[in-house]
Amino acid sequence: MPGEAIERVRQAAGVILPVTDYLAEFYECFQDVEGVVWKLERAQHFHEPDVPSWVAMMEGDWRRALTLIKEMRFSRDLPSQIQLRRLRIVETPLTPYMHWELVLLAARTRAGERARVLPAPAVRWLERDAPLPELVILGPDLMYEVLYDRTGAHTGGRRITDPRVIEECVGIMAELYGTAEELLDHYEREVVPLPPPVISPVSS
Repeated sequence: MPGEAIERVRQAAGVILPVTDYLAEFYECFQDVEGVVWKLERAQHFHEPDVPSWVAMMEGDWRRALTLIKEMRFSRDLPSQIQLRRLRIVETPLTPYMHWELVLLAARTRAGERARVLPAPAVRWLERDAPLPELVILGPDLMYEVLYDRTGAHTGGRRITDPRVIEECVGIMAELYGTAEELLDHYEREVVPLPPPVISPVSS
């Protein structure tokens, strides 16, 4: 059952890497991967102080946040031999972070990513005990659970190499991805008409 497969991810043996080690290992492996890479994002807020556009958004400067997104060069992040299939789970109403991230993902999609959006109610049946984990699958024997603290700050990753667990996750993600909406269609309909997000002490 899919729900049991997700639970096996949480229980699977894995090596926890601090953020510096995780990023170094991930990007080294990412450059060597060929074919489909799966990415699942579930949380509705992340803390990204190293991204100038995010900082501008959090400071309430939406125009500058958008300008900085336009200046980013996403094609450099995607090797030509990789097809990145990102599945973004979205709750409504949008958090300020999600509003900003969907603008960012629209730009990344135009640069070559294959992102799709799925509303949160569509995955509730998989979340009886906890929200879906944040996952990146690089191959049949390499998957990372990306780790964050309560503020949404990136703290590292957990390397999982159990082929059975990974195969089950690929199957679930492929099924969800197949029912999801193309990100640009969602973005044009649901995000473009919105006013700028309002940043409050709770948002930050």
